[in-house]
Amino acid sequence: MKIREKVLIVEDEHSIARFISTILTSHGYESLGAQTGAQAQSLISSWCPDLVILDLGLPDMDGMEILKSLRTWSSLPVVVVSARSHERDKVTALDLGADDYLTKPFGTDELLARVRTAIRHTRTTSQNSEIARTGSYTVDELTIDYNKHQVLLRGENVHLTLSEFRIVALLGKYAGKVLTYDYLIKELWGPRAGNDNQILRVNMANIRRKIEKNPAEPHYIFTEVGVGYRMVESE
Repeated sequence: MKIREKVLIVEDEHSIARFISTILTSHGYESLGAQTGAQAQSLISSWCPDLVILDLGLPDMDGMEILKSLRTWSSLPVVVVSARSHERDKVTALDLGADDYLTKPFGTDELLARVRTAIRHTRTTSQNSEIARTGSYTVDELTIDYNKHQVLLRGENVHLTLSEFRIVALLGKYAGKVLTYDYLIKELWGPRAGNDNQILRVNMANIRRKIEKNPAEPHYIFTEVGVGYRMVESE
């Protein structure tokens, strides 16, 4: 079963939030709503969405503050949706790290196009040129399919959980480089996850049982003791 991409809708106007949610759900996305900045920040950390649709005029804080805070620890794609049409607002949002800026009112097709582009942006800007070119990363008998959210071993889906896939997908994007425990935890579970490596170790043990011939002597994902993990680089 294909894993649906998750979109967090940060919007305090219920009618607009319902409109966006209906559009996304009918086109295969999973959506969740937040009405305040505080709710948004909590859900970004706990729900780990694939994209955030962010209104700027929230009741408890300016959406720009959420964007600024998010960019201190994550490259999660953000599409700003706002009634503010001044050029300076658009420039500020983009300079703070927004992937796109959509002015209200907007149509269904335009919203979906912006969402697709922003999510695709996380792939095409990857440091791994193979992923940018093909949407997948293959090394020996292992393939990470970023479009289908699947990991295949000898062509067969190994059925990773969402958390397991996100770990493998992130390591694949930086294949050959060591990603520290702290970086992986913050990128995947948010800054509130702390520095406890236990959740990462449990997921990695499960991943290795599924993809490695001998989990005790891994071929695809190596442990750099005391530092982090590294995905083997394709030749």
